[in-house]
Amino acid sequence: MSESRFYGTGRRKTSVAKVWITPGKGNFIVNNLPYKEYLKIQSNIREVEEPLKLAQKIDDLDIKVNVYGGGISGQSGAIKHGIARALVEYDHALRSILKREKMLERDARMKERKKYGQRGARARYQFSKR
Repeated sequence: MSESRFYGTGRRKTSVAKVWITPGKGNFIVNNLPYKEYLKIQSNIREVEEPLKLAQKIDDLDIKVNVYGGGISGQSGAIKHGIARALVEYDHALRSILKREKMLERDARMKERKKYGQRGARARYQFSKR
């Protein structure tokens, strides 16, 4: 059984997705819910399907995802990254296709921290001359 189960970890912002891929009928479960029910927003659903469509494996694989941290948008990015990594484990020939589309790179963009003496990361308090 362990030979036919492939794993990938995806990360985006503060979200982490643990993805398991097995050959199957196209079942896609995220945190014990169907992925379209969990993600709801169409752009997030399309983002998650992207690596599967590139690999042309959308109906050939069962995917189980545990994702935590961050919001829905960060989580969908993490799921996409995890699926891409698991697909490479499943079939190493897909690596060049996914790498060309930059799906194997972790998106390093994070929220900039708030600075002391300011309202936010960049926003300042209003300056008064008098």
